Amino acid sequence: MFETLKAGCYILAIGMSTVFIFLTIMIYVMEFSAKIIQIINKYWPEEIEEDKYATNNKKKTDNDAEVALAIACALHKGAKC
Repeated sequence: MFETLKAGCYILAIGMSTVFIFLTIMIYVMEFSAKIIQIINKYWPEEIEEDKYATNNKKKTDNDAEVALAIACALHKGAKC
């Protein structure tokens, strides 16, 4: 019985250490590739495409006075009730 438990713990340790080593290597490879991509991006930057279907919000009006008036009216109307 103890031999089976011993073998199970041995397999558990091997499996968990294998996963830990793999994840550690994967993290370092991802960090290295991110640095390489940043270096490549300095010399060959990506082209930014304009969205043809985006809405143009060129008509931005400053409506702070209207918002303040609406708040004042709401407060005044609430005070009478």
